[in-house]
Amino acid sequence: MGSSADNRCVTPARDVIRQHLVRRGQRLECFTVAWNGLEALVSIVAGLIAGSVSLVGFGLDSVIEVASGAALLWRLRHDFDVTRREQVDRTTLKAVSWSFIALAVYIVYESGSTLLRHEAPERSIPGIIIASIAVIVMPLLARAKRQVAAGIESGAMHADSRQTDFCAYLSAILLGGLLMNAVLGWWWADPLAGLAMVPVIAKEGLNGLKGRACACGDACDSQ
Repeated sequence: MGSSADNRCVTPARDVIRQHLVRRGQRLECFTVAWNGLEALVSIVAGLIAGSVSLVGFGLDSVIEVASGAALLWRLRHDFDVTRREQVDRTTLKAVSWSFIALAVYIVYESGSTLLRHEAPERSIPGIIIASIAVIVMPLLARAKRQVAAGIESGAMHADSRQTDFCAYLSAILLGGLLMNAVLGWWWADPLAGLAMVPVIAKEGLNGLKGRACACGDACDSQ
């Protein structure tokens, strides 16, 4: 009798904790959508004005992050509906993966064309500012998402945290290319920075198409 009573007490307590984590996850994803929307707007506009392939590519990646964050919001709203959650996970993973592949192809084409034509991009102060902020914000956001993912045992949330890590890597690459162009006048650093993004982007897309969405543990981190 005592054991049954204990189980009845534990289950509601776990439900309360899970609901708290889900609400926190929703706030994190709302921030993800808002920040990446701003990041995409600034990066794409500044990149088009400056003729920066890496900056435009970074903005397009931010658009993908917005779509991913929106999908996670929908998933979190149906957290207790396992069937719908899994279906959303699979569909979203495939769609985002193809977006990564398309982005990689775009960057290869534009960066290659820029190098062949020796087109020097203009300096972009807005691009440098947005990349600098992203380098700081994205790792913190990724860590917070992983904590929620572990708490609710969500593979989708963990995969989304990996995408946020991925955004941080791209931010660092982008910032390096923009600074070398602005400070040293190395115009070729910008398209090379764009090309440096391609292996990471392509690998992410191919892994998604193979269905390699990370579980909540650290198994994928070690690969």
